[in-house]
Amino acid sequence: MHLTRKIDGHVTVGPNAVLGFAREGYGHFSFNLRDTAETLSFPGFWRVIRNHWRSALSELRGSALRRRYLQECRKYCPELQLQDLLPYQAGIRAQAVMRDGTLAYDFLFADTPRTVHVLNAPSPAATAAMPIARMIVARALHEIPAAAAVAR
Repeated sequence: MHLTRKIDGHVTVGPNAVLGFAREGYGHFSFNLRDTAETLSFPGFWRVIRNHWRSALSELRGSALRRRYLQECRKYCPELQLQDLLPYQAGIRAQAVMRDGTLAYDFLFADTPRTVHVLNAPSPAATAAMPIARMIVARALHEIPAAAAVAR
């Protein structure tokens, strides 16, 4: 649950985390058959669901039912009302899942001779941090050994 009080006193609520059915699906009902099939065919997905089904169900309920989401928000900000929960454009944050079903909670990188790929960015705000930028530049300039840079 993310609640942020703005300088004008307003509170923004969210985002919550639900499974997306399209990698680039910013609309509320976005669906891509290929993306969904790839997710459903990945063994790690089913292991995550088996281990975290209660959390997943709770997030889905909160996403589908505004009153349920309000109930959760009020644990942290009791003055919120249903009319305070206004729709907002969805965002997408990829969460790396390993084949064994564990979630990657840190940055993952994969380097090639000419590129550096950020495979997991656990905090969208951290992607703009200068220390992260310096690390990516160091990788790109091959100042970090390639063997240490490849994500497994």
